Amino acid sequence: MILSVFLYTSIVASFCAARNLTSTLGPVVDLGYAAYAGNTTSPSGSEDGPVAFYGNIRYARPPLGELRFRAPAMLNENGITTEVLDARSWGPPCIQNPAVVGIGSEDCLTLNVWKPTNASAGDDLPVAVYIHGGGFFAGTPQGFPLYDWVGQHPGGIIGVSITYRLNLLGFLGGPIVAADGDLNAGLLDQRAGLEWVQRHISKFGGDPDNVSIYGESAGGASIVMQMAAFGGNVSLYTCLHELIVLEGTKPVPFKRAVAQSIGFGPTNTEAQNLEFFTNTAEIAGCLTSGSEAMPCLRNASIGSIVSAINRIPAGVVFGPVIEGPNGFLPDFPSRLITEGRIANVEFIGGHCTGDGNTFAGGSPDTIQTDDDIRRMVFGRWPGVTNTTMNKALEIYPAPNVPGSPFSTQYERATTMAGEIIFTCMDWFVAEKLTSIGMNNTFSFGWNAPDAVLFQQAPFRGAVHTSDLYFLFDGTKYGPNN
Repeated sequence: MILSVFLYTSIVASFCAARNLTSTLGPVVDLGYAAYAGNTTSPSGSEDGPVAFYGNIRYARPPLGELRFRAPAMLNENGITTEVLDARSWGPPCIQNPAVVGIGSEDCLTLNVWKPTNASAGDDLPVAVYIHGGGFFAGTPQGFPLYDWVGQHPGGIIGVSITYRLNLLGFLGGPIVAADGDLNAGLLDQRAGLEWVQRHISKFGGDPDNVSIYGESAGGASIVMQMAAFGGNVSLYTCLHELIVLEGTKPVPFKRAVAQSIGFGPTNTEAQNLEFFTNTAEIAGCLTSGSEAMPCLRNASIGSIVSAINRIPAGVVFGPVIEGPNGFLPDFPSRLITEGRIANVEFIGGHCTGDGNTFAGGSPDTIQTDDDIRRMVFGRWPGVTNTTMNKALEIYPAPNVPGSPFSTQYERATTMAGEIIFTCMDWFVAEKLTSIGMNNTFSFGWNAPDAVLFQQAPFRGAVHTSDLYFLFDGTKYGPNN
């Protein structure tokens, strides 16, 4: 199988080198099975700029009909095209939450590539792949353009961003989905995009052996989950729905990982996943159990799916689920990391010093008692017991308790909120990688505020996403971000 794949790749590479597809639309990158015309107009409107953008590139088959609630299916990359596709603009975002019919699309498995205009196959430039955040229920690459990442890099890099299924369509869980579908479809989408990069980024001038993946918040959590995928047993990976098993040990499709404000909220229990599935099936007019449940959901109109997304009970968030042995997530990432079942790659992880200030909510005036902390910090998470809250209040002692490190209840609350979700996983991953021999491992704290958000609430400091304000020239506020 591997020999035939390599042989085919060599044949295609030779064929592509012998032909010269062109287009009046823009510069063409020829992948053999497909060819794309890019856009060299800069974001400010200057034509023939130093960066070429290629958007709306499919990396998997449309996840429609029988492919809804399944792992991404590999494209047919065996043909040789004579058609040049227009890739000068973005693909559609995946359906968001809240959802609106006609805004976003279920057919959204596309990625985007930025390259120096003069880069070409054989340049072997480093590759930066960005996975957007948004709580696994919203977000789109359009809010995180990589034009300046590429344009301002003195040595030249290739930028890539991946669109992946979100909320109900990306993370519907429960035993019925597991029996007739695939759990964590959104994470599998990310992986399929990374595998596409391995196969084709060299045609844009990139080096598939020098790929770094980046993400913030839910994107940062995605980075950690990609590192912990299959419990580090990469030989379990397949090309998924097509059932093309790659024999032998297969390295992870990236060399290093950069995770910012790693957003790990509570993972839904199996009982919660079943409850959410039941609610979804009932809203869509489908049976809630049995062999007909999933076929019905696959045939449900997009309008009924949108209705189901919008009628999710308050406080419920669809996100990655634990699958058990041989799954993409065989266990909680924290356990996998503790056991060293994680890809041994170079790593940078960090968080904004005010991450907890964002998610505690309130202000120094409105958080002054233990009950305020219960309401503001834990009230957003359904199912948190009084026992858990009492234990947390004990671990983080009140300001009037001798030896407490907190001067105010607000400081106590924001520390709790930050460490529950954002500000511990980065050093936890870094320490584990260091202990198993990875030298290029770093942690950081980001303390420069987002100028816009700081002006609105100075007491919150460098709040969640403050680093993105600088990484994306203040343009991180794209659709639904």
